[in-house]
Amino acid sequence: MNSLSYLNQSISFPPPEHALTDPNGLLAIGGDLQPERLQQAYYQGIFPWFNAQDPILWWSPDPRAVFIPTHPFGSKSLLKFLKKSTWRYTINHAFLDVLAGCAAPRNAQDGTWISAEIQMAYYELHLQGKAHSIEVWDDEHLVGGLYGIPVGGIFCGESMFHRQTNASKAAFAILNQHVVKHGYHLIDAQVMNPHLISLGAKALPRCDFLTLLRQHRDQPIAASIWTPQEVLIEL
Repeated sequence: MNSLSYLNQSISFPPPEHALTDPNGLLAIGGDLQPERLQQAYYQGIFPWFNAQDPILWWSPDPRAVFIPTHPFGSKSLLKFLKKSTWRYTINHAFLDVLAGCAAPRNAQDGTWISAEIQMAYYELHLQGKAHSIEVWDDEHLVGGLYGIPVGGIFCGESMFHRQTNASKAAFAILNQHVVKHGYHLIDAQVMNPHLISLGAKALPRCDFLTLLRQHRDQPIAASIWTPQEVLIEL
């Protein structure tokens, strides 16, 4: 049954299958962004997404935008570009800076959904070793990156940004390389949009996404793979 729930102090959520069809995927309102609630949400295939002036809104859309991790990732032109690039790449070297880059308004946007409240919540998850960033550097300048949350063998991507052409795609290529190497099965990109389509995202019915999530969310993956590190792109 499709219905909208109002959360209280309990960190439990209704089944994601109960989400509304209009707006697509809206499941619940309220609660907070404490680490325990956020982790429980992602474990069930639910994520927060709301504007600063709105209450906290929780979503589980149908279909879901996903990527099957592949390496090497990208078009021939992107791979050719990356082979020539002098950029360097790191993991978890500048989480707060990546958050700020993702929060900066895009062209033709007046604001951002990645509010100070969201940034503080995900930084707290990062401090607990539950949220991670990938950075792209031109010399000492951060030119692109992304962040997200792993849930067992699934990486839940949250946002990406670029300050130079192809820098967010490079970050995504590094993410693919890293998760393929360490046995992840899926990259969750949440809500489909033209940029994700251009990167090769697929629309997966929510029921299929939830089946994969339940199969792989308890997969043991060593926390040490997210130790701050510099990585080389392998093409």
